[in-house]
Amino acid sequence: MLNGKKRSYLKSIANGTKPTTQIGKEGITEEFLTQLDDQLRAREIVKVTILETAGLETKETANAVCEAIRAEFVQAIGNRFTVYKRNTESPKIIFPGHEQAKAKNKGESNSKRITKKQATYGVKTKSIRNKNKSKKK
Repeated sequence: MLNGKKRSYLKSIANGTKPTTQIGKEGITEEFLTQLDDQLRAREIVKVTILETAGLETKETANAVCEAIRAEFVQAIGNRFTVYKRNTESPKIIFPGHEQAKAKNKGESNSKRITKKQATYGVKTKSIRNKNKSKKK
């Protein structure tokens, strides 16, 4: 299921794409569904146009297509609708906030936290304390 943010992100992607398939007077056929499924595997998001001669309602047709191929309905505008189906093997669309985590190096520390002891005695870091000891000797 798509939540609002994911659907919004997919709408922004679909805004720049052109329709790649059409539904004609024959309606939804098996050939159309296999073609659409192949396109979804390759692109993950596809925009479909319903021709006027088909005489089909856009949202009803989109829901029927999504149910038939197990895809997610994104949006319907006029006689066009957009469908999304995630490719589990090699995803093309990565949603914001779902990027793959980067591994940290053991030597690097981005933490600027101070311990209770450092806060109490005003000692900033261990390295400064070690430098001060070496200067006294």
